[in-house]
Amino acid sequence: MAEHESLEFGKADFVLLDNVSMEEFMANLKLRFEKGKIYTYIGEVVVSVNPYRAMNIYGRDTVEQYKGRELYERPPHLFAIADAAYKAMKRRNKDTCIVISGESGAGKTEASKYIMQYIAAITNPNQRAEVERVKNMLLKSNCVLEAFGNAKTNRNDNSSRFGKYMDINFDFKGDPIGGHISNYLLEKVQCCMFCLVHQLLRGAPDSLLRSLHIQKDPTVYNYIKVGGQIKSCINDGADFKAVADAMKVIGFTGDEIQTAYKILATILHLGNMTFGVDGDVTLIETPKLVSVIRELLSTKEENVEKALLYRTVATGRDVIEKQHTEQEASYGRDALAKAMYERLFCWIVGRINDIIEVKNYDARIHGKNTVIGVLDIYGFEIFQNNSFEQFCINYCNEKLQQLFIQLVLKQEQEEYQREGIPWKHIDYFNNQIIVDLVEQQHKGIISVLDEACMNVGKVTDEVFLQGLNGKLAKHAHYTSRKLSPTDKSLEFDRDFRIRHYAGDVVYSVVGFIDKNKDTLFQDFKRLLYNSANPVLKGMWPEGKLSITEVTKRPLTAATLFKNSMISLVENLASKEPYYVRCIKPNDVKSPLLFEQERCRHQVEYLGLLENVRVRRAGFAYRQTYPRFLQRYKMISEFTWPNHDLPSDKDAVKRLLQGCGFDHDVAYGKTKVFIRTPRTLFSLEEQRAEMVQRIVLFLQKVWRGTIARMRYRRMRAALVILQAYRRYKVKSYIREVNRRFKNVRSMKDYGRHVKWPTPPKVLRKFEEALRSIYNRWWAWTLIKGLTPEETLQVRAKVASLEALKGQRADLGLQRAWEGNYLVSNSPDTAASFTLVSSELQRKDKYMRVLFSCNVRKINRFHKAEDRAVLITDRHLYKMDPLKQYKPMKSTPLYNVTGVSVSPGKDQLVVFHTKDSRDLVVCLQGMVPANESRIGELVGTLLSHFKSEKRKLQVNITSPIQCSMNGRKCTVIVEPKINQSHPDFTKSRSGYILAVPGN
Repeated sequence: MAEHESLEFGKADFVLLDNVSMEEFMANLKLRFEKGKIYTYIGEVVVSVNPYRAMNIYGRDTVEQYKGRELYERPPHLFAIADAAYKAMKRRNKDTCIVISGESGAGKTEASKYIMQYIAAITNPNQRAEVERVKNMLLKSNCVLEAFGNAKTNRNDNSSRFGKYMDINFDFKGDPIGGHISNYLLEKVQCCMFCLVHQLLRGAPDSLLRSLHIQKDPTVYNYIKVGGQIKSCINDGADFKAVADAMKVIGFTGDEIQTAYKILATILHLGNMTFGVDGDVTLIETPKLVSVIRELLSTKEENVEKALLYRTVATGRDVIEKQHTEQEASYGRDALAKAMYERLFCWIVGRINDIIEVKNYDARIHGKNTVIGVLDIYGFEIFQNNSFEQFCINYCNEKLQQLFIQLVLKQEQEEYQREGIPWKHIDYFNNQIIVDLVEQQHKGIISVLDEACMNVGKVTDEVFLQGLNGKLAKHAHYTSRKLSPTDKSLEFDRDFRIRHYAGDVVYSVVGFIDKNKDTLFQDFKRLLYNSANPVLKGMWPEGKLSITEVTKRPLTAATLFKNSMISLVENLASKEPYYVRCIKPNDVKSPLLFEQERCRHQVEYLGLLENVRVRRAGFAYRQTYPRFLQRYKMISEFTWPNHDLPSDKDAVKRLLQGCGFDHDVAYGKTKVFIRTPRTLFSLEEQRAEMVQRIVLFLQKVWRGTIARMRYRRMRAALVILQAYRRYKVKSYIREVNRRFKNVRSMKDYGRHVKWPTPPKVLRKFEEALRSIYNRWWAWTLIKGLTPEETLQVRAKVASLEALKGQRADLGLQRAWEGNYLVSNSPDTAASFTLVSSELQRKDKYMRVLFSCNVRKINRFHKAEDRAVLITDRHLYKMDPLKQYKPMKSTPLYNVTGVSVSPGKDQLVVFHTKDSRDLVVCLQGMVPANESRIGELVGTLLSHFKSEKRKLQVNITSPIQCSMNGRKCTVIVEPKINQSHPDFTKSRSGYILAVPGN
């Protein structure tokens, strides 16, 4: 039973109807269609109603829902049938087939495509390249065959005008390894209505159309005028590109694809070719087309004209050329067009088979090669005018219906007998009588038709009809106007009627003889064989025969088709069949309209109600005992979780007796049969209730199990983690000890030693260890320094802390002399030494911190050269031009801060408490590019720190200062022509011009 669908959508399986009647069947079918449920089961048969709209029920998520599930576990769907066929093939190693039937426009082709897509989606989880190639080929071949074999008709945008049976071969693992396509009776009458012709005209690029000498307007061509008026929602341009791409993927070469286009164009041009008569001579009235056809067929113009106007006939050893009448020329032209299209289509099928067929497969090595067959064949057709093609198509449907009856309805009754279940016999319509009417030897319609075609002399369609009337006069399913003179729906000497299983069909015998003979003049075959195009030449091998060569009479079209149908049915009968029965809800392609009578007629001739009756036969449901127990054993304490009864049959009896359903069931040899759907629904309700309780119990047990497993894993992980952590810690400490064991004796005290990578738990410990080592290393270096070196190191550290990252050159790599005025030339050094000694005696300072020549601004805003001497007590300004005569001193405690710029200049501003800042630029450096700013700042900071005083250091540009109580700004400006730094007055303060680069 299909689950997960409530009764608001109707019954998911027609077998579960309360009363089996046409009214209830139609009501359920209509309800499900209106609710958007287009699929319904009859046991294991899928009934599909064409929705005439795209439905989002074929995606990857849906594929996963049906993959590996039993038929009754999910709502009805094509995927369920496809999966059942695939499982039967894979599990039981059986060949299976899926037979899709229904009338034209019922959705058979779409159903076959979705089945192919599903099989491709569920196979090959490892995505091996070869299997992917085969799957892609099989899907792409669908696209190509539809383009060449499906036609746009007034009933259907994509009507199959040929029958297709595809075998998909699988290896022992269930992966597709190849396939084979068989085609049946391409309907050549509509050769220019096929989809690819429309795609070529409306979708091909202009350059291609020009090379083929054709126009985009379909109404220009006689063969396609009717089809040109058909409006379609299909995008011909996109479809043309898709078909071309698919042909390339399959393996068609560029020349082969171009040849296919040339043949289509030739057929269109042939349709526009007209003939006239000049006296006794037949002429071609459109000579330009002869030249075009000659170019497209790569042959000679005179040969084309000769083949169209003359027929070569051999009489013994003599060969004569017989000129066609206008009527014969037109017949030959049409026969050529149809034959070319048929050969093209058969060649395409053959090329696809060459590529996708299984090659080099040895069953002894690779295992058994199993098959899934998919049959998509034309549906039953009743048109206003029914001819030879409709006769063959409807005969095909009779054969398939007979197969359905034999394999489904007959097997159903036989199952009851096999299981030993008494039941009332159900009558069903056996259409073997109609099949015999068509194909019986000597008496059947095909035999009478072949006999008429073989008669010598002029044979007409009326003669064929007379033969039918003579041999089938007493047949209950055949009649004509001669046999029923009062039946005015039939024309004398033209019509006959067959009472098919799908309804009465009137056939017109006009054209039967010609279509059955399917003759094409040998001249055309020789013309095409002698083409310079090797692809075209290969399609017509019999063209190489000499005109005088005697050949066996070929089989007629009807006999060939009959033989292929018999072969097809035998092939299907050898496989395990699955069925999809397609129904067309209306004739206007509306997604909302459900025409009751239209659908009722299809339900009747498809034998669906008989199928339901036989499936029911007094019992709505049956299942094997093991499967039944597997689904319902949780209902009874005697069968849950496993029973100890002698057999599964006894267990099922105990289960149903306990539920009180023993009166509504019958027990077969291998299956249990349930009479009414109500019992099955009750079982499902009890099962659903018990499943919920079982799930809760299983969840409880499983959660406890998971918790215990998680605890044990966590505990084991913790023990391992602790042991591993101890190991990593010890290893790290041992490694650190090994690497730093002899650092005291190393020249750099281990500075070059690389630290080992610590485990995560010791990262903070490593930081502390590095800090300890760095302190030890610094202490080891410092303890060996002299007092003077210690002062210099402290000054450099102070400078680094204050200026690092803000000034480029701090002078850390050189020795800091501090008192640079002493190191000047001997003349000036002596004068400075004398003055500094006098100042030391007078001011009692202990040491000189820094001295240097500078450029400064005086109180009159003029720049002048001066020297600066900074001791541990004062900051002195001196005049170097007057033997360094002291000019003014500022107590060092009065200095509050120092400002420098971030550039390479030597600008320094000393900030004082009385707002009389000193603005200077250091100069006289040797070498000239040496920077002493870092030394000055570091020395002052170190001294202030030793006296526990704070000195504010600012790195900024421009620098703000106070001159004689007035606020001003000092800006540094590089100038290209500036030879040395100098100050100039500006509106806001001063500008220090320095040499530019």
